[in-house]
Amino acid sequence: MTLPKKVNLEDQLAQIDDYFHHRIIADINDFEAKLVKIEGEFIWHHHDEEDELFLILKGKLRMQFRDGDVVLGPGELIVVPHPKEHRPVAEGEVHLLLIERSNTRNTGNVVNDFTTDPIRV
Repeated sequence: MTLPKKVNLEDQLAQIDDYFHHRIIADINDFEAKLVKIEGEFIWHHHDEEDELFLILKGKLRMQFRDGDVVLGPGELIVVPHPKEHRPVAEGEVHLLLIERSNTRNTGNVVNDFTTDPIRV
């Protein structure tokens, strides 16, 4: 059996030169760990069946909900439960580690210009 793969988050983030396009860096059973850089406002959306974990690595993220906002900084995380409608808003550039089911679409119930397939690295 081979050794598990080591992933350097800083090295992987240095290779990302666009926003809102997830990179799959690891598989965990039926889940994926994804890195993404975001800046500005994403879209309002929800996920019918999937919860999402957002871990802030760099920057300040405001997770908007219809009933209030949660502001997060480096080293903080939030789990957005399904089917809670939400919108991530990056105040400047934000680096995130996401953990979510493999079949989770980045825009949840919405399909638009922000909808992308993740890139496996």
